[in-house]
Amino acid sequence: MATIRLGDIAPDFKAETTQGTVQFHEWLGDSWGVLFSHPADFTPVCTTELGTVANYFPEFKKRNTKVIALSVDSLESHLNWIKDIEETQNVTLQYPIIADENKVVANLYDMIHPNANDTFTVRSVFIIGGDKKVKLILTYPASTGRNFDELLRVIDSLQLTANYSVATPANWKDGQDVVISPSIPDEDIPAKFPKGFNRIKYYLRMTPQPNK
Repeated sequence: MATIRLGDIAPDFKAETTQGTVQFHEWLGDSWGVLFSHPADFTPVCTTELGTVANYFPEFKKRNTKVIALSVDSLESHLNWIKDIEETQNVTLQYPIIADENKVVANLYDMIHPNANDTFTVRSVFIIGGDKKVKLILTYPASTGRNFDELLRVIDSLQLTANYSVATPANWKDGQDVVISPSIPDEDIPAKFPKGFNRIKYYLRMTPQPNK
């Protein structure tokens, strides 16, 4: 089984979902995407996670990012579980859940880790850019729910750094100062970053976020 690495083209697939048949690349279009797996339907942590994504759906949409969930349960199971998610989390689920009973997508994206559980998918996350390339890979154990604020923060960083010669420092949040790429010489900074910059070290130069 091939390992997916950052910068790889996200594997395309055709799958049944709670919102009909999806051809993944076609479904993404020119949007960014978040593909995330959960171990099983009708489980407590997963119920809170899918409810949280439903609550955060407008934030993903604001970032031109589509979200799609996956587990190896059946379509019928997903549709019944959605009722519980909507009831207990007080949400309406606006995004599809892939029914991957034959584990085709799970194996394509290496979501089953036999030493953790040889049947269910772990909590995998793939953030995929508008160019269909994998930008981030995260893997959580079944017992730990994901931090979706962090996923939004990462998308903000990825979209910013894709368009400007900057990087984001530790614990950065949208609107805070960013790091100027070391490849940019000091003399080129005024033209590229007219808001000014702070030269802390020759390799550490901060500037206000350029797209704010």
